[in-house]
Amino acid sequence: MDYIDYYHTLGVERTATQADIKRAYRRLARQYHPDLHPDDPTAQAKFQQLNEANEVLGDPEKRQKYDEYGQHWRQAEEMEAQRRNRQNSRTGGGYGEFYGDFTEGMGSGFGGFTQGDSGFSTFFEQLFGTQGRRRQQGVRGQDFEAELQLTLQEAATTHRRIIQVFDRKLRITIPAGIANGQRIRLAGKGGKGQQGGTDGDLYLTLHIAPDPRFERQGDDLSTTAHIDLYTALLGGETTIDTLTGAVRLKVKPLTQNLSKVRLRGKGFPVYRHEGEAGDLIVTFQVDLPKALTPHQQELLRKMKDED
Repeated sequence: MDYIDYYHTLGVERTATQADIKRAYRRLARQYHPDLHPDDPTAQAKFQQLNEANEVLGDPEKRQKYDEYGQHWRQAEEMEAQRRNRQNSRTGGGYGEFYGDFTEGMGSGFGGFTQGDSGFSTFFEQLFGTQGRRRQQGVRGQDFEAELQLTLQEAATTHRRIIQVFDRKLRITIPAGIANGQRIRLAGKGGKGQQGGTDGDLYLTLHIAPDPRFERQGDDLSTTAHIDLYTALLGGETTIDTLTGAVRLKVKPLTQNLSKVRLRGKGFPVYRHEGEAGDLIVTFQVDLPKALTPHQQELLRKMKDED
């Protein structure tokens, strides 16, 4: 896999603090969000690169591995294990190739694999079995771990994705309404079993990138609607974004700054409940005019005197 300089992607120095990385990511995520650039075919790719860079550099443990191993940071644990195995082999440890070779990259923009515990006790049973003979029983394949990045919009719709697992391509379905950090088990999609043993499983952890328009709280979403002073005083309409498109929202006269309205069913889909969704909570932000004409000032003085 080609080396990607995540520091360059986020525009920060290698000495950047975690706070610096967070600020840089949020600024660039708002700038390159695909929903804000529907006519730019490169926006989606750029946004995915930003998510991947933030996923690595925003995690101190992953960042340390990236700084030490570069493009092979995902295989850090396996590479260290192989190094220990080679040392054990030279000193008579005898474990040799037990951990296998995990130096291949993942591709498709999500994290690398780690080896599960499957088959470990079976290994020792075979090594120290009765009368020193190996048991000719099946050895279950290893379990794999992977990570997949999604936008909030993608997580809100049931859709199919093709992911690459070493030399295999898998077609998977992502159900609408998943939670950030949710873990999905794909049975039999891990390492191949040996001596007739069953294949291991693939555990896929889903990460949802922050969205510049919405904040998510469970199945509810919140957003901010900016209105001018005159609309707040006299009432009117404003346009707001939802996950399913823009809608016109009525504004009542004398709407107070930071007051809220709730739009039923316009929030995030409920997981495994097709057709159900949470609410969208809209907070009105009243923007004051930056300048007033003399006539406007006089009218406001009259309103103040009559109040």
